[in-house]
Amino acid sequence: MIEEIKNGEALLAIIISSKFEKDGITFFTPNSFSQQLGYMKREKNYVIEPHVHNPVRREVVWTQEVLFIKSGKVRVDFYDDAKAYLLSKVIEKGDIILLASGGHGFEMLEESEIIEVKQGPYSGDKDKTLFKPIDSDQIHIE
Repeated sequence: MIEEIKNGEALLAIIISSKFEKDGITFFTPNSFSQQLGYMKREKNYVIEPHVHNPVRREVVWTQEVLFIKSGKVRVDFYDDAKAYLLSKVIEKGDIILLASGGHGFEMLEESEIIEVKQGPYSGDKDKTLFKPIDSDQIHIE
């Protein structure tokens, strides 16, 4: 239900299956991540007290993004920092993926709707480096 994609010790991604369910609150990311991802299941009439968030200066060096698969089916290809292909996974409607490090590419296996959340502000061309994807005959889906 929760799957960590790693390259050695480096955490590339966390995939949360649409079937994941647990009472209370669960955070999937370590406190050090610039993108925090958690899940809550609360009973009826549970109250989260009103609050504001305090200004806290943070330095973000690496972009981390979260994708919510609203519909469809998507193949995610994972690469290491040197752009070498590692493996692929298929995620589908209701799944969530946090992309934490390394490289990644996508192919829509069905018409898909994806909601993306990442840190801003967007830096344009400085935000990412594009590279050639793996040939389709070399794809290894785990």
